[in-house]
Amino acid sequence: MQPMDMRGLSPAPVTAFTRDGEVDHKANAKLAKWLVSMEGVKSLVILGHAGEGTFLTEEERLALIRTYVEAVDGAVPIIAGITGEGTRVAAEEAKKCKAAGATGALVYPNHGWLRFGFQKGAPQDRYKAIWQESGLQCILFQYPDATKASYDLDTQLAIATQEGVVATKNGVRNMKRWYVEIPELKKANPKLQVLSCHDEWLLPTMFDVDGLLVGYGNIAPELLIDLIKAGKAQDYPEARKIFERLLPVTRAVYHRGSHMEGTVALKLGLVRRGILDHATIREPLKNLGEKAEAEIFAAFDAAGIGRQLLAAE
Repeated sequence: MQPMDMRGLSPAPVTAFTRDGEVDHKANAKLAKWLVSMEGVKSLVILGHAGEGTFLTEEERLALIRTYVEAVDGAVPIIAGITGEGTRVAAEEAKKCKAAGATGALVYPNHGWLRFGFQKGAPQDRYKAIWQESGLQCILFQYPDATKASYDLDTQLAIATQEGVVATKNGVRNMKRWYVEIPELKKANPKLQVLSCHDEWLLPTMFDVDGLLVGYGNIAPELLIDLIKAGKAQDYPEARKIFERLLPVTRAVYHRGSHMEGTVALKLGLVRRGILDHATIREPLKNLGEKAEAEIFAAFDAAGIGRQLLAAE
């Protein structure tokens, strides 16, 4: 197996819909082509939270994979979010995603674990089944520390050293754990690619990672690519400069009442950039209203992120 190279930016694209709520394959292909036109974008991770993946039918999910695979034409791997509850269900989902053209799997925890916690060994078996049944290269997904689906270090180490696991998307949002656990993961598997997904406060994690796997990559990929370069160079002044420039957008998109609102805000950001014509979403997401829309548009203007930076037009 040749592991996917994720040492850079891996955006998690939104899913574009028509105004009447159907998947808009033309608009999704446009978004995909724009993102992969930038040097430094290493993969596209679809069907996750930012992509409203669990709001799509199975048929819609598989069709969207095929659209993305065709749109990028081999430029980068397409990674599918695997969200099925049961281990067998998740493995079957992964097989179908592989057949549709996906290369990798961002493996979500069983969402029952968010409330009740997980039994020891169950997460490892989930990854093993997905890899063995589908052959999709797996990304270890570390949920926030505030949830009961956040894996302890021993569980992370067990998963990170399993066959087929090539990266970890870490969103623990507890810097005490980050500074202890990331070095241990690297020690256990030096080839493991460490990716931050701390969209709302990236700067503290930028100097320890191989790349980013973030919904934020939809709306400001150019600046995030530069931020990754500064982090890898251990150039704190440059990273801080980019972070400060992004801060109005970060606040408008991610410092909201619920992280779920970030998906709606991402679509509004893409409207501001001229990639999407409108920000249609699916229930249970709700529109943010005209006041929030104006705030988000103003944040992009304050950061100097607009159509003038758009390579797709």
